[in-house]
Amino acid sequence: MIIDTHSHIYDEAFADDIEDIIHRAKLAQVGFILLPNIDVESIDRVNNLASKHKGYCIPMMGLHPTSVSPDWERDLEIIKKQFALNSYCAVGEIGLDLYWDTSLIEEQKAAFEEQLRWSIEYNLPVSIHCRNAILESVECIEKVGAESLRGSFHSFGGNSEELHAVLDLKNFYFGINGTVTYKNSMLPQVLAETDLSHIIVETDAPYLPPVPYRGKRNEPSYTIHIVDKLCEIYKTDKTEVEDITTKNAKKLFGIN
Repeated sequence: MIIDTHSHIYDEAFADDIEDIIHRAKLAQVGFILLPNIDVESIDRVNNLASKHKGYCIPMMGLHPTSVSPDWERDLEIIKKQFALNSYCAVGEIGLDLYWDTSLIEEQKAAFEEQLRWSIEYNLPVSIHCRNAILESVECIEKVGAESLRGSFHSFGGNSEELHAVLDLKNFYFGINGTVTYKNSMLPQVLAETDLSHIIVETDAPYLPPVPYRGKRNEPSYTIHIVDKLCEIYKTDKTEVEDITTKNAKKLFGIN
């Protein structure tokens, strides 16, 4: 069994064939699919899919950094109310994004740190988006209190320095998806500096499909290609990769 720890299959890209997507995931031995929220508008889609496939599609709740606007405080107020209404496995998807737009970086940091405090308040892990912002994300975690926080650096694609900065936090995992299979990716060499005890598997569907599906819509069943690449990196077999990364995911997100 493998767990897709980060998948947006509530997205409209799956509106016409979501049952087929879930069926293929189960055939591929995907045991659970975790659904990170992104904004106020996606709340109902996340909750509805999680309710329809209760115990298999497991929701998170948070505000994505690229969804942070000048009205971010209002949005967080709406999103936080969800924690009293539903059960979530994490606060997510939250974090920083310095790739698309840096004009609201201070607002992004304030929203991120507020949601990190939710993690402590609700005793939940976080799923962190950190595009071009790994070290900045680490700074926010340390500011709020690294010893009280745990989570994953979703879609990790950092260098050696960034890898070790995350390892120094002690309670965080690397979410590895299809990018690890890309021809010019340096991620395999970077990941070789740690071991499977720090790795969880994800797709980020519909984005970042692994080879041989680049350019197509990603889906949870494609986790098998990420597992294959991890076998290559760590010179081990599929059983060990699946067992260790699944154990990591269950421990982090409280999945039984």
